[in-house]
Amino acid sequence: MAEGNAGRPAAKVAPQASLAIKVDQVGYLPDARKVALVSAPGSRFSVRRAKDGAVVLEGRLSEAVPDKDSGDRLAVADFSALKESGEFYLDIPGVGRSWSFAIAPNVYERTYYLGMRAFYGQRCGTAVDLGPEFPEFKYPACHLQWAFHSSSGQKGRRDNIGGWHDAGDYGRYIVNSSITVANLMWTWELYGPKVQKINLRIPESGKGTPDILAETRWNLEWMLKMQDVDGGVFHKQTSEGFVGFIAPHKDKTVSYVIGTGAEPFKNTTASADFAASMAIAARVYPAYDAAFAAQALQAAERAWKWAVAHPAVPFMNPKGVATGGYGDHSFADELLWASAELWRTTGKAEYNDYFLAHWGALKSRLAGSSTPQGLEITPNWGEVTPMALWTYAMADRGDEAARSEIRRATVDLGRQTLEDVRANGYLMALKSKDYRWGSNSAVATCGIRLLMADHFAPDPAFQEAVRDNLHYLLGRNAFSLSFVTQVGENPYRHPHHRPSGETSQPWPGLLSGGPNAHREDAALAKLPKDTPPAKCFVDVLDSYASNEIAINWQSAFVFLVSSQLP
Repeated sequence: MAEGNAGRPAAKVAPQASLAIKVDQVGYLPDARKVALVSAPGSRFSVRRAKDGAVVLEGRLSEAVPDKDSGDRLAVADFSALKESGEFYLDIPGVGRSWSFAIAPNVYERTYYLGMRAFYGQRCGTAVDLGPEFPEFKYPACHLQWAFHSSSGQKGRRDNIGGWHDAGDYGRYIVNSSITVANLMWTWELYGPKVQKINLRIPESGKGTPDILAETRWNLEWMLKMQDVDGGVFHKQTSEGFVGFIAPHKDKTVSYVIGTGAEPFKNTTASADFAASMAIAARVYPAYDAAFAAQALQAAERAWKWAVAHPAVPFMNPKGVATGGYGDHSFADELLWASAELWRTTGKAEYNDYFLAHWGALKSRLAGSSTPQGLEITPNWGEVTPMALWTYAMADRGDEAARSEIRRATVDLGRQTLEDVRANGYLMALKSKDYRWGSNSAVATCGIRLLMADHFAPDPAFQEAVRDNLHYLLGRNAFSLSFVTQVGENPYRHPHHRPSGETSQPWPGLLSGGPNAHREDAALAKLPKDTPPAKCFVDVLDSYASNEIAINWQSAFVFLVSSQLP
């Protein structure tokens, strides 16, 4: 299998580029549109080979137009006519040169490799070692001391070690784990032939299961341990408070299984999300481990029964606990998602009946309406309606009228998103109100809804807009910054990520949360009050509101990149 160029030598220090020239620092596909954006005055540009500076294409910049979200005036350098493979940079008289970029059919392979391998770097309860490619990045087994918290209503001992650290902290959360593993398993279902050949160099590589599924299983195994004997699922496993910036194995606090603090101790959202993700696992793993797939299905059906018997149990942090909440007081979308995934996997009438009885109340959410978070509908941990509707429409069974309506609504939303991309100065899908916590994740999930529209009604324009969102994340943005650690010549360097606080460079392949105009941390609050929303970002470790990482954001990024592999 390919290894994502894993063994390539360390990159040379890049020559300083002009931040006014914004390119995808990873690169472009040979037959795709290739556009750079320029925020300084200029008239002409040339594209030069990186190895010798030879000019391979010349062109004229478009007239500059204002972008209200960044405050920049942007001109377009279109070099789509260049189809030659290699490494290049743009040169603009009076402005300077751009960061280097590649053109190749497999240009995003290493980005996928690093983005997906970042999950291995988040493993809990086992030794992690990224190997000779990244010799500094290793730690011994961590968080081996665990117990039931008093809020769980449980006592005693069992093996509850494993899973992925959720974000910049060391907690593990069922709600966020569920959307994360679902994104990765859907990536496999939709793009398996593209990702199967890439060796992630994890301990399970070469043992019969595709690496993306082997890595995903690491977290699924921990999720199974969070299910109680009655089928309900505990919300999270964390310490009682966040620890300081120390390496995982240096955190000696007890890792508690935490419940609601009162009967029934589990909650609806965690149990329904768990049921949905385990139903997907039951669908994708039979070819590689039939026993594990059967275990996942049994767990999914038990969690479903618990959730429908307890359809409105919320989670809030119990007394004495101050780690991430992932609380949600709307349960209809999680229950609908669980019913849809179980129906798609099993074909049992009870799941189809539930879906058809309840989907009408939520279907308008694919018409571009807004969530409580302010974002137009994209799949995220607090809003899984799109997952429910899309999986029902992708099933090979069910009510054809409902499936057709979902497909039409998805395509309509995709076309609306396409127009949003074209109207944005930086050619991506965010609107002014969308620069919130995790805005980069919203860029990626807007790409996912474009991919789903393309799945139901293939259109090269959808794929072009998907790449436009990816170009933004990889450097074609207001900062001329790759928002993925150790990817590109000018990546961000200081994620709010505890393991990265212990190394000279950040752990590789991690997507930053991105600009956040709500400024919920002290570092962002120091920015001038008139800072445009697209520029409310600071690359400092303390900026948890703009520069944290999270596994759900990471999985959406992997989904997006996977779609562009050869």
